[in-house]
Amino acid sequence: MPGFKGRFIHTGSMTISYWRIAAGSILPLHAHIHEQVTQVIEGTLELTVEDQTFILKPGDVLTIAPNEKHSGRALEDCYVQDTFLPEREDYK
Repeated sequence: MPGFKGRFIHTGSMTISYWRIAAGSILPLHAHIHEQVTQVIEGTLELTVEDQTFILKPGDVLTIAPNEKHSGRALEDCYVQDTFLPEREDYK
């Protein structure tokens, strides 16, 4: 995705990803079977889950249940950690 640079750790049961996201970059609306836990380390990230929008700053954590539609936008340059369960085969 334009503006997203990631690195991934796969454990066999989960995937941990670290993302550098450029300000203004868009995460299109999508859903997946994975439970997702997102933590903002640096920057400000807007995430919309179903019909609720959240503004996440450093230290904020948001959980996204399996199959929930979500999208996002980096309001500033961001550094974000996502943890997915089960493992993201599509990120290998």
